[in-house]
Amino acid sequence: MKLLLDLCIIPMGVGVSVSKYIAACELVLQEAKLKTHLHAYGTNIEGEWDDVMAAVKRCHEKVHEMGAPRISTTIRMGTRTDRDESLEAKVRSVNEKL
Repeated sequence: MKLLLDLCIIPMGVGVSVSKYIAACELVLQEAKLKTHLHAYGTNIEGEWDDVMAAVKRCHEKVHEMGAPRISTTIRMGTRTDRDESLEAKVRSVNEKL
């Protein structure tokens, strides 16, 4: 099943700057060959359910390996069965109405 997911990972107990942890997660997502779009407060991810969820798990593992004792993650996700949907199509649909 195809999944669109918005991921926000917040390493805790590592200080104020978390960009190196987010960069490590972005590399995990690239290695998983998932379509992504990094934005100011997270990453949109498109792919098959099992592939996306495995990559999210790997992101957690990676951030813990880097020394973060705790991680708070927010996920918003959606699936459709009536048509094939992409990150670009969702944005395009709104822009066409502007």
